[in-house]
Amino acid sequence: MIRITRREYFNAAHRLYNPKWSAEKNWEVFGPCSRMHGHNWELFVTVEGEVEEDTGFVMDLKKLKDLVREVIIDKVDHTYLNDDVDFLKGILPSCENFAIAVWNILEPVIKERYGVQLYEIKLQETENHFAQYFGKK
Repeated sequence: MIRITRREYFNAAHRLYNPKWSAEKNWEVFGPCSRMHGHNWELFVTVEGEVEEDTGFVMDLKKLKDLVREVIIDKVDHTYLNDDVDFLKGILPSCENFAIAVWNILEPVIKERYGVQLYEIKLQETENHFAQYFGKK
């Protein structure tokens, strides 16, 4: 078993704000992040499987790149995550929730199309902050 990772970049804004709470409570919990702000995000998609003898690949990284761009990056790049992204509707777009949502989209598609297992989604929001998700184990 071996793992390979593809990294993608995108820009998106979000707001950490719970509409069930008052503005004061949101500020207390989220601070300045309760206002709209943007990030230069990095998305790392790691798959695992066996190396194919004929290609030397676990998976063709160009196909992984194309898939990630088609089903994730093209939908989130230069957007306001809270309002513009269908797969985040009704979800507070924290780095953690965002990583889980990406997993939920990619995992079945990768497995069905390419016969490999999604191992990890790593979503880096800032230089010092990222979330890693390995699915429900």
